[in-house]
Amino acid sequence: MHVVITESTYQSILSQALRDAPIESCGYLLGTDKETATENYPMTNVDHSDEHFCFDPKEQFAVLKYARQKGLKIVGNWHSHPASPSRPSQEDLRLAFDPSILYFILSLAGEQPVLNAFRIEKGEVKEKFMLR
Repeated sequence: MHVVITESTYQSILSQALRDAPIESCGYLLGTDKETATENYPMTNVDHSDEHFCFDPKEQFAVLKYARQKGLKIVGNWHSHPASPSRPSQEDLRLAFDPSILYFILSLAGEQPVLNAFRIEKGEVKEKFMLR
């Protein structure tokens, strides 16, 4: 399997992550199929933390409703790592409950942003997709 993220979607998550830094930013990625992310649905990190994120349950319900109304699928969720690499932390692995979606991590730690996607099952990375 491969995954594609459109340039406009990438730019949307990058600008959101830069705006929210130094706290972790987050959202859902939507598309017409499970392999192509064509839209960022921004979410609020209700923990306002620079080390982890937590979605607002009301916003999670809203993204599901929005996706259904627009005929879109949830490709995955994403969050930023403002000061660490683009790889799942132990907490990210522990909280990755849905093996049917991808988990995208955007690192802002280096000279250039790095975006990777991961398929996580039972607390382990099963597949890694390098996007940038």
